Amino acid sequence: MSTYPPVGFHFIVSFMLIDQGADSRFQEVSGLDAEIEMESFVEGGQNRFTWQVPKRARYSDITLKRGMFTNTLLILWFRNALENFVFEPINLTISLLNEEHAPLQTWFVVNAIPKKWSISGFNAQENSIVVESVTLSYQYFHIIS
Repeated sequence: MSTYPPVGFHFIVSFMLIDQGADSRFQEVSGLDAEIEMESFVEGGQNRFTWQVPKRARYSDITLKRGMFTNTLLILWFRNALENFVFEPINLTISLLNEEHAPLQTWFVVNAIPKKWSISGFNAQENSIVVESVTLSYQYFHIIS
């Protein structure tokens, strides 16, 4: 028996063609947004409103955050894009899990490429983990479960 609405802290990210190990563990995933772009046009003689016509879907960038790892396959993939300007699109899934660790819902993200990498600041007065953020651009996603 599941409790609804589901909790947002139990999830996994899986990159196709990348060994999962550390590259599936993230503390935060954001940007699973889709929006329909609208185009406005005015009809002659109609002064009460303008028509809004659907144009295309637009998807936000996805940002993944985790404690910093060095030389994982995800970071090597990102460095290859950054340093060599070689972009290898990768598909990935983001799954929200239930209490039995089974997917409640999974988003299949198509042709993601790295866009931005950053790490949190260093502060000698704090005892905190260095957090790396990876931002991905992609074509679209669809829900598979």
